[in-house]
Amino acid sequence: MPFQPVQSEKLSTAVVRQIELLILRGILRPGERLPSERELAERLGVSRPSLREAIGELQQSGLLAARAGSGVYVAEVLGSAFSPALVRLFGTHEEAVNDYVAFRRDLEGLAAERAAKYGSDLDLKVIDQAYRRMEAAHDGRNPARDAELDAAFHMAIIEASHNVVMLHMMRSMYELLREGVFYNRGQMFQRASWREDLLAQHKAINDALQARDGAGARAAIGRHMDYVESALAAQRKSDRNAAIARQRIEHDNVR
Repeated sequence: MPFQPVQSEKLSTAVVRQIELLILRGILRPGERLPSERELAERLGVSRPSLREAIGELQQSGLLAARAGSGVYVAEVLGSAFSPALVRLFGTHEEAVNDYVAFRRDLEGLAAERAAKYGSDLDLKVIDQAYRRMEAAHDGRNPARDAELDAAFHMAIIEASHNVVMLHMMRSMYELLREGVFYNRGQMFQRASWREDLLAQHKAINDALQARDGAGARAAIGRHMDYVESALAAQRKSDRNAAIARQRIEHDNVR
């Protein structure tokens, strides 16, 4: 017979499973500090020895990391799919930028469609709040802040798709973007006309999601990423033209 005796689960194993799920679902994020041992044991309703056993197991598996005198943190695992050599290669070839935009167009379009279908009302509220923060900051003319809010809006959509593989994959990609591997996000918000267009595009994405229009949300993501691609191409052309102009000026000054 295929049946096995039912065994009660150790408390430490139950703690491990709970923390693993929180990391898997993206609720506990890389670099996030866990509560103190006393507080966490109280929240989980377990003894401190059981908690220590669970934390030790999670550290051995590489999901948690202890920092001397600071506490226990979720391990920095994002970006680990890419070797340092490949990351450097990404940053030195224009082809990688174009492929990155295409990747986001496809994956985020699918995520938006899934968010419209599977996202809870609370998920859609979080997305709407992320957009409202972008709208409120628009007159501040702070490119770095705009870029930060832009990333938060897109990640809220990814989270609302409720696909954990997509979630961790896109967080990894956004981490590389935050580090400037593909392009400088802040530059996208420096031109007034681009800022206006980008806000309008994000509004279209948000409106479609709030209406639970999956096809409309996916199409709005596609238009947004097409715009990003063309804006980056225009920026590269402008930078090349400026470099040529500087060469002419430097040459004329030494004649």
